[in-house]
Amino acid sequence: MKKTAIILGATGLTGGILLQKLIEDDRYKSILLFSRTKIKGLPNKVTQFIGDLLNLEQFKTDFIADEIYCCIGTTASKTPNKSVYKQIDYGIPVAAAKLAKENNIETFLVVSALGANANSAVFYNKTKGEMERDVQKQNIKKTFIFRPSLIGGEREERRTLEKIGLAIFKVIQPLFKGKLKQYKITEPENIAQAMINLANSTSYTEVIITSNDIKRITKNT
Repeated sequence: MKKTAIILGATGLTGGILLQKLIEDDRYKSILLFSRTKIKGLPNKVTQFIGDLLNLEQFKTDFIADEIYCCIGTTASKTPNKSVYKQIDYGIPVAAAKLAKENNIETFLVVSALGANANSAVFYNKTKGEMERDVQKQNIKKTFIFRPSLIGGEREERRTLEKIGLAIFKVIQPLFKGKLKQYKITEPENIAQAMINLANSTSYTEVIITSNDIKRITKNT
């Protein structure tokens, strides 16, 4: 039986790639997007719900699917206000997980970050860690939390200094061996494909998907 998928964050880099992959995937009959802005030129397979994701409860009756892919995330440069930042990076994924539980959706996949730790003194890591903790509290049957390192790819909003830093990071990557391998750049294509692979897997049981795991799962699961 063909499935329905929900995507949160389809206007972002990873979410956009994920959306295209699901459009091309014959296992999915319907894709539901929940976002603040509309994406033009999408096929009839895709239905868009536009509104304030900080009030996700408003979409409860439409929030029905087999799987939820949560690719929501902001940056300190885009959202310098820490309160608003937490509403996005913590609030939206946790609200989505709660709706998934209420609506009996059994598969929930969310992008977090390397270093996520609810006990961290670093605001970014702490926020991601608290999100992971409270998503897992929902006890959704198939929960997968992805912890990529620095995500590669081209973003429209990426500043010149950020582009230079990413270019330098790519050059020094061959030096990352052993435990340092986890810090290698994670390509958004790999994150998207790994998410789809795990959503359709019946045997993978690990909840936390590390940056080292992502590329392997992309190929093997």
